[in-house]
Amino acid sequence: MVNECILMEGITKTYDKNVALSNMNMRIPCGERYALLGPNGAGKSTTLKLLVGLLFPDQGEIGIMGNDPRSMGAKEIIGYLPEDASPYVNLSVRENLEYLASLRGLSDIRERADDLMDTLDLREYEKYKVNKLSRGNRQKLSIGLSIIHKPKVVLLDEPLNYLDIPTQEAVTSLFNSLDATILCSTHIMSIAEKLTENILIIAKGNVVWSGSMNDLRSLGTEEESVEHIVSKLMVNVR
Repeated sequence: MVNECILMEGITKTYDKNVALSNMNMRIPCGERYALLGPNGAGKSTTLKLLVGLLFPDQGEIGIMGNDPRSMGAKEIIGYLPEDASPYVNLSVRENLEYLASLRGLSDIRERADDLMDTLDLREYEKYKVNKLSRGNRQKLSIGLSIIHKPKVVLLDEPLNYLDIPTQEAVTSLFNSLDATILCSTHIMSIAEKLTENILIIAKGNVVWSGSMNDLRSLGTEEESVEHIVSKLMVNVR
């Protein structure tokens, strides 16, 4: 039985001579929700792209519920929302959802599209081509596409970008209703608190701290903000 739904062991990834990740280790138990925090250039997006199989590590081992990220077994259970996701611009909202549902081999294609349009408040835009949507509605559609197959492992890169406050609350409720292991990359602490219970802090290509949100708060004084605690952990990396 697989205890970790997300596993990275000894992962190194370089771009030319620039080191993005250096001997990185990560273990996320099945059913848990983690935020991946770090400054710009820390390796957050690279980590997600490795986990989804879009990039290959120079060395180390990656497992998604025991599967290689590039395998069909992994692709069937992963839902991935990249930063600045782009649905098919010449298809309508409904066409995007039904096309992805078809590619995923779902049997209830129309019903699943209807459900997500209602949940994400996209029903009035169902015939709109993506290139006619606002950036916020395009983000909502991208979220729907990432979870249309009810994935067991959900990888999110800045998922609440471009969303107004009421929509953020609706999307947060949607993610929290999923029966899934979630890893959410963000640099905004309030988003991490909305979507997750646990924190991984990454800096200079490696995990420098891991624990629960309460563990993180206990590292500072009552007067100290969580953001300040996280900042100290990041900048103290040698």
